[in-house]
Amino acid sequence: MQFVDEASIIVEAGKGGNGCLSFRREKYVPKGGPDGGDGGHGGSVYLIGDDALNTLIDFKYQRFYKAENGQGGMGRQMSGKAGDDLHVKVPVGTTVIDEDTLEVIADVTEIGQVVLVAQGGRRGLGNIHFKSSTNRAPRRTTPGTEGDRRNLRFEMKVMADVGLLGMPNAGKSTLIRSVSAAKPKVANYPFTTLVPNLGVVKLGMHEHFVMADVPGLIEGASDGAGLGLRFLKHLTRTRLLFHVVDVAPFDESDPVQAAKAIVHELGQFSPALSERPRWLVLNKFDLLPEDEREARAQAIIDALNWEGPVFRISAISNDGTDKLVQAAYRWLTERQRLEHEDEEAHAREQEMRRRMEEESVARTEARLGRKRKPADDDDDDFDDDDYDVDVEYAP
Repeated sequence: MQFVDEASIIVEAGKGGNGCLSFRREKYVPKGGPDGGDGGHGGSVYLIGDDALNTLIDFKYQRFYKAENGQGGMGRQMSGKAGDDLHVKVPVGTTVIDEDTLEVIADVTEIGQVVLVAQGGRRGLGNIHFKSSTNRAPRRTTPGTEGDRRNLRFEMKVMADVGLLGMPNAGKSTLIRSVSAAKPKVANYPFTTLVPNLGVVKLGMHEHFVMADVPGLIEGASDGAGLGLRFLKHLTRTRLLFHVVDVAPFDESDPVQAAKAIVHELGQFSPALSERPRWLVLNKFDLLPEDEREARAQAIIDALNWEGPVFRISAISNDGTDKLVQAAYRWLTERQRLEHEDEEAHAREQEMRRRMEEESVARTEARLGRKRKPADDDDDDFDDDDYDVDVEYAP
């Protein structure tokens, strides 16, 4: 199965039915008069958030969605049937963007959330509406109006509370495997993770949070190196970032330089995302002699001038992971309580999300080399090569 987190489609609402020009002609009724009915309204196009979907792959194969046209009016004052609305299911976490204006139309973040993306055309009026004392046989009707037609771009971002950030082979996938039921691929070579993975971290009854693992970054990712910054957008919905650092890299590279490179690439992608709370998670301590562990950790902390929370763990042996997830859950709970009770804190969070969304959209457009297209330009520039990654989902 392919993981597709970006897609472009065309939606078109139904046209309104035309009004009818008709006169009543009935035996024994000498003065029938106008009796043309109205047309039916055109159907609209709606998007619905569906938690059963976790990819946009369906929109790779079907790109045109059209609602039903309204039926024309008929004689005997009969109105035409309204066109049926079209409801298109999208994964929860999908951002909807108008490709022509680059306007963010909606953010589908809840199950069952309904978003109108194309309004159906208005019905036309029959000639019965235009009779008067001076015009008893009107031959005037109005046509139905055209429905909206829009070029839309979908960007799906996974819904998670905590995001894992780090270089390839830092141990992010091992960490999410050790604290959740997620089973991403783990191997002793870089770029094992090619697509985002989600895991639910359960601490007890009704105590859990969602963790997201994204493909690792390397220096120069903002210029397209490695997998680039394409998947960093999935971290814009998180509240807390774990910066996972390998304290004993197999290639003997400098962990400090690796950590600084990640911070730089994060700022290049989204300055707002780089302002998110970030915890330093020093991983693979089991590979160091016990008498060197604390000195190595302190050297990294001092070199980074780190002042935030620091956790020393070994993801593969679960050493220190319980303390990490317990602290994260307490922090998330307190953060949610504060935003619920404090209007200013809630406003700051919404402003932060707005900034990250704008920066994410701008980065995506820059990466794809897209420019605003004229409204009448229906050029199909969909590239199949963007989505050639195969994913196996664990049962």
